[in-house]
Amino acid sequence: MAPRRARKRVEGGASSNVFSMFDQSQIQEFKEAFTIMDQNRDGFIDKEDLRDTFAALGRINVKNEELEAMVKEAPGAINFTVFLTMFGEKLKGTDPEETILHAFKVFDTEGKGFVKADLIKEKLMTQADRFSEEEVKQMFAAFPPDMCGNLDYRNLCYVITHGEEKD
Repeated sequence: MAPRRARKRVEGGASSNVFSMFDQSQIQEFKEAFTIMDQNRDGFIDKEDLRDTFAALGRINVKNEELEAMVKEAPGAINFTVFLTMFGEKLKGTDPEETILHAFKVFDTEGKGFVKADLIKEKLMTQADRFSEEEVKQMFAAFPPDMCGNLDYRNLCYVITHGEEKD
């Protein structure tokens, strides 16, 4: 049987065309995140790396089943290419920025780039794939409304589709 590292390389072969899905700065950010998560520095993220990453974030009692479910999302061992592929697949389901902007513009009758946070909360909790109270709180914690209760949906849409705030 091949050594552990060699087996991982053979098992986890993902297509390298994933690199064309992201620009260089995004790839660099993913590489930094991968390096942080690869706690034992063996070039792969495994269950123990995930456990250590959660611990570093203050979450100590992560169940084995939860970690195993995360690792099983990958087609094989999680090297950087597999890691990037997994993010690419997750992000592929995101609508284009213009589509998301258009959805918010329906509620922005004056075209100012802002909508009332209370209105968005109501719509998120009562329409289509309904948000829970906790999910709405998480969204507003990440994207707090201004002092007048307005939500900057242009910035929100940018972050949803690009993963970072505009400068």
